[in-house]
Amino acid sequence: MNWRSGSRGVVLTAYHPSGRDAPGGRRSGQYTMNHDHSKKTPDGASFDRSGSQDSLDELSLDDYWKEVENIHETRGHNNEEQVALVVKEPDEGELEEEWLKEAGLSNLFGETSVDSLESMVFLSTLTRTQRAAVEKRVETVTQTMRKKNKQHQIPDVRDIFRLQNDSRGKADDGNEPSAGRKSENKDETQSGTKGAKFSLGTDEQKSPLEEMPFSDTDINLEISFSEQASNLKDSSVDKMCKAGGGDTLLPNFRLPKDKTGTTKIGDLASQDMKKVHSLALIELTALYDILGTEFKQQKAVKIKTKDSGLFGVPLSVLLEQDRKKVPGTKIPLIFQKLIAQIEEATLETEGLLRIPGVATRIKSLCQELEAKFYEGTFNWENVKQHDAASLLKLFIRELPQPLLTVEYLKAFQDVQNLPTRKQQLQALNLLVLLLPEANRDTLKVLLEFLQRVIDHRDKNKMTLKNVAMVMAPNLFTFHGFGSKSIEQSEFVMAAGTANVMRFMIRYQKLLWTIPKFIVNQVRKQNTERQKKDKKDKAMKKLLKKMAYDREKYEKQEKTPNDADVPQGVIRVQAPHLSKVSMAIQLTEELKAGDIVARFLSQKSGNVQTLKKEEVFLYEIGGNIGERCLDDDTYMKDLYQLNPNADWIIKSKQS
Repeated sequence: MNWRSGSRGVVLTAYHPSGRDAPGGRRSGQYTMNHDHSKKTPDGASFDRSGSQDSLDELSLDDYWKEVENIHETRGHNNEEQVALVVKEPDEGELEEEWLKEAGLSNLFGETSVDSLESMVFLSTLTRTQRAAVEKRVETVTQTMRKKNKQHQIPDVRDIFRLQNDSRGKADDGNEPSAGRKSENKDETQSGTKGAKFSLGTDEQKSPLEEMPFSDTDINLEISFSEQASNLKDSSVDKMCKAGGGDTLLPNFRLPKDKTGTTKIGDLASQDMKKVHSLALIELTALYDILGTEFKQQKAVKIKTKDSGLFGVPLSVLLEQDRKKVPGTKIPLIFQKLIAQIEEATLETEGLLRIPGVATRIKSLCQELEAKFYEGTFNWENVKQHDAASLLKLFIRELPQPLLTVEYLKAFQDVQNLPTRKQQLQALNLLVLLLPEANRDTLKVLLEFLQRVIDHRDKNKMTLKNVAMVMAPNLFTFHGFGSKSIEQSEFVMAAGTANVMRFMIRYQKLLWTIPKFIVNQVRKQNTERQKKDKKDKAMKKLLKKMAYDREKYEKQEKTPNDADVPQGVIRVQAPHLSKVSMAIQLTEELKAGDIVARFLSQKSGNVQTLKKEEVFLYEIGGNIGERCLDDDTYMKDLYQLNPNADWIIKSKQS
């Protein structure tokens, strides 16, 4: 892919071989490259890029170039004019303003800056490196506003964080905090009035390496990724997991067991997921800042798109259509059907995904699907397995906006530039959290399907590397891009995106996990917000009245057995099961799955029979909105983390 500057923007263009040759007129197997980090060998060129690619030489990229060639041939049979997608190049400070807006911090500026309570609560929960990332963007916007002489309030970055520190740092007796505040004053004195760089006072301390009991392949979800990168910078640990070779040499990264439970995407309520999104954006930016990689969100100029059909239709429009047919659908029906069609035949077919269907036939099938799919009259018996695979890849490419989104596509590409594989994985984890729900759900189904293909590699000859090579051009280029001959630098881009694709497939289960440090920050935000609400006299009166009314109602409704719950016991509700309520004694070994099993063992003919995998224990209220617990959650540990929560057993659909 090539990024070239325009008069007011950047045009993204797809790369493809010139004819059937690789760059410079050579076959891909003969390609050599002048690069500071390249090492020529008698057999060709191989590249040592600090582990961002696993020695992906020109021979291993053969499948990649063949796929790009197939894409080019398919487009050659499409007579419709394709318009290049223009990505707007932001004005000075505009990028940072957009960033602050997405991070939920836009009310620090402009006419609404006086109403920044939510922002103050949010800032009080950030780590040292996260706050530095926010401060950097605030400073840029502040300077830009002053240059433009905007007439609304322009706060000084030091004032923003001073307010935040004051609100967090004061003790209950009103005394000033100790070291954190002194440090801030000292930094302000050194900075003077020049508006240069400021070091924020914070109660976050660097975690010494010796206090991090995690192995090289353990993914530490308890400490901010950017804090880990800062702590490990220039240390020997930073050199780990860099070099490598084939599929078997990718590290077996794992998530250590967390007694309070692992939180997956989909386990939290929507209001808490909004907080997760903001925190993930700030954390990703902080991580890129620490590692010296530029993080810039792109913004596509709006272009006219189809408002009906299957191919070249926005995901949101497709899902709106599909939900009229199947309410609650989260994955486009055509996408699901194409995968099912591929899997209906055996996944052991050699060259599956790599061998294309005939271009003219794919075009004909595409047109017929557009006309007959929703009517239910399309004859799927006419679709061969390789045709279905080609249509699946075409669907992904033809999306008006890439599946990885215009905003974050470049950030996904830039993952290859991060120093270690662990940091690459951490960045991908945060990027997945930032994707819109429809994109994320569709990507998840795609990656799960690709893994099933790889599971049959002994028969179909499609290894992780092969599948990544074939799918990378489809995921990192899309409909509307122009075309241009490959330049030498694009060879590195090809290898890098293929490597990112490998990571997403190989570590997909890890990528859909919400890091514990982010969940804890959400808990802290909820707690801090509750504290600030209680300081408001009007709110206190309202809460008092609500509490009185609730207590009066509960006294009327409760049975003598429910009135008092002894210490060390929780009351679990299960309104849809035969046993609707049960007092559970907490023990060191009691897990969430044990409680669910106990309820399900209370059988009754009056209640619909539910399987264990259909119902879950939920943590609701206290310092979290709603969280679905995994079966291995240790309840006593979680209770200590959130003693004010309610506990309810229900299905995810209820």
